[in-house]
Amino acid sequence: MSDRFSMPMPFGWFAIGYTDELAAGEVKNVHYFDRDMVLFRTESGELGLTDPYCPHLGAHLGHGGEVVGESIRCPFHHWSYDNKGFVTDVPYAKQIPPKAQGKACLKTYPIQEKSQVIWAWYHPEDAEPFFEVIEHPEVADPEWTPLERYQWTYNSNPQEIAENGIDVAHFKYIHKTEAVPEGESHYDGVIRQTKAFGPRLIIDKDGNEKTINAGVEVTQNGAGQKWTRLKGVVERLLLVLVTPVNDETVEMRFAFSSLNYPEGSYEYNAVREGVEGTISKERGLEADIPIWHNKIHLKEPLLCDGDGAIMQFRKYFAQFYVGGPYGDEPQKLREVKSSVA
Repeated sequence: MSDRFSMPMPFGWFAIGYTDELAAGEVKNVHYFDRDMVLFRTESGELGLTDPYCPHLGAHLGHGGEVVGESIRCPFHHWSYDNKGFVTDVPYAKQIPPKAQGKACLKTYPIQEKSQVIWAWYHPEDAEPFFEVIEHPEVADPEWTPLERYQWTYNSNPQEIAENGIDVAHFKYIHKTEAVPEGESHYDGVIRQTKAFGPRLIIDKDGNEKTINAGVEVTQNGAGQKWTRLKGVVERLLLVLVTPVNDETVEMRFAFSSLNYPEGSYEYNAVREGVEGTISKERGLEADIPIWHNKIHLKEPLLCDGDGAIMQFRKYFAQFYVGGPYGDEPQKLREVKSSVA
């Protein structure tokens, strides 16, 4: 826990990169969850995510380590390990040491690829995953555009950022909506669904001013996977990928997709304006970042009747901490609440 945030890093599936950022045979050093780790892809395309140090004599696998077939090979004595942490080869030994036979020796972390994103599972007590990443069919649909990506790093916590979607009042004052949008949320286990819609003034195809009902539909799956449907003139998909680097720093990725509209068309221009507006300093994400970067988390905030169901959201998010966000709630490993009152 940090001085600004009274909760630790939540657990769940988190994005640590995109599929095309790691080629077959590549080894990469990564740092998330306040841990140094080594990410690699085998020659057949399988992923591995491990602790960085070889359990033989402690060499760093990310500095000179190489992929050989389906294993990562240590640069020091060429011990090799598969993506489950089992020793696969000791080139100068007659046999694999008895202590290394039949068990993982190198610590590994659950990892998978869905929707062109590389996902890693984090849990402070190393509990195994007990829910799945949800795939987005549009990402593989040729009728939809390739993911358009943006990335930021700043000081915050995944809960603080996710809470932004419940805080409907800020849309008017930060994002310059014409009014405070009407919002409602539903919770089901690790899933949260939030809708917030309100009037928006646009210029239609004929150049006339027109007010439409526009807004967002947000789905959250655990602490680290969230996506937004932005609806107005056109519909867009936005993957919101927030990953803790440590207990007070996050890496945020935005990845946009929409239907393939002809370049220069009214709909195409609306998509471009929507993307630019969503990330802009004037009324988009980059207007939020200075707030997140400098604010603190208040356990007992002073709220009013127009603030939205912030405390209900916090009750939902509490399930992604061992012992609750403030360390005062009993919680068994693998336990997921079936509903939020």
